[in-house]
Amino acid sequence: MIPEPSFSVGVEEEYWLVKKDDGSLISKQPEDLLPQLTASLGEQVTKEFHGSQIEIGTKVCNSSSEIRQELIKLRQQIAQVAGQYDLTIMAASTHPSAEWDKQIHSEGEHYESLVQDFKQVILRLLICGMHVHVGIEDKNLRIELMNQMTYFLPHLLAISTSSPFWRGKNMGLNCYRLSLFDNLPRSGTPEAFSSYAEYERLMNVLLESGAIDNPAKIWWDLRPSTKWPTVEMRVTDICTNIDDAVCIATLTRCLFRALYRLRCQNQSWRKYPHTLINQNRWMAQRHGTSEGLIDFGQSKIRPYKELAHDILYFIKDDMDYFDCQKDAEHILTIADRGTCADQQVAIYQAALEKGKSNEGALIEVNKFLMAETLAV
Repeated sequence: MIPEPSFSVGVEEEYWLVKKDDGSLISKQPEDLLPQLTASLGEQVTKEFHGSQIEIGTKVCNSSSEIRQELIKLRQQIAQVAGQYDLTIMAASTHPSAEWDKQIHSEGEHYESLVQDFKQVILRLLICGMHVHVGIEDKNLRIELMNQMTYFLPHLLAISTSSPFWRGKNMGLNCYRLSLFDNLPRSGTPEAFSSYAEYERLMNVLLESGAIDNPAKIWWDLRPSTKWPTVEMRVTDICTNIDDAVCIATLTRCLFRALYRLRCQNQSWRKYPHTLINQNRWMAQRHGTSEGLIDFGQSKIRPYKELAHDILYFIKDDMDYFDCQKDAEHILTIADRGTCADQQVAIYQAALEKGKSNEGALIEVNKFLMAETLAV
């Protein structure tokens, strides 16, 4: 019998480094910034592909309150150090007005190899994301639960959306980030595997052929981690609001445990064709929570809030087990309030109606994002 997984949880987030006065994106970070950050935060902070980005990783957490404490600490400490250079951080999956061709990518062999492999595709990838790791120690169980968890990825994406703008334009999508990221190979909805051995065979073909040099270059929306005994959920935009981020991490953890409980009862979540999963993925990307998703069992589009109640009912025992009801139920607040993308567009439209120029309206969005990133 497979021992129950730990269901520990960790979160990775990527932030923009922006000027404090107007939120404009820098092209290259100060040379002393990262050494100062690593002196206090160690390996919890690293550079990213673009010099205007910084990445953090929480410690391994065993409760939603620990996730919250970690995210608050990391965001505030980075902002404090960045403030010495008149900079701060912004958590949004696209910067509202930045131009990708004015960016300077980070130095290093890894980053140079990415440029050689992907040319303009990687240079244009001016996006930030949020990844949630859930501890599932058994390799085959990782694959089994991953196959079933794919169904819920659009539901998580919908509440995370924070990337409606690109190069100063409202793109009409709540999540424009995926439109950029999907240009990379080996991205999108993950394959389904019968076992971890089958997953390894696919990896070996790619590695032995030289198509990739590292399993981490599989960029699916959900994948077995290449570093830790976890499944890594990667589909979501980064959440500007910390409550939203904690909610998504909490829901991800609870959903994995709920699927494990089904297994213990000799049951499993039904697997659906990728065409259906990808249709919901697109609807989440396009509308966030405002237009609903397809309920495959009923073959109809249902309002997102109804689906959110269904999810909360499904994970009721797991919310009780982890004592995380408030953080999980925040999904209903997002459904009522709208996502960060909805808030950005509303601020932008209101500024235009008051006579602001396009540039001025985008600065108002920047100010909201800067303040919301550090709000606790």
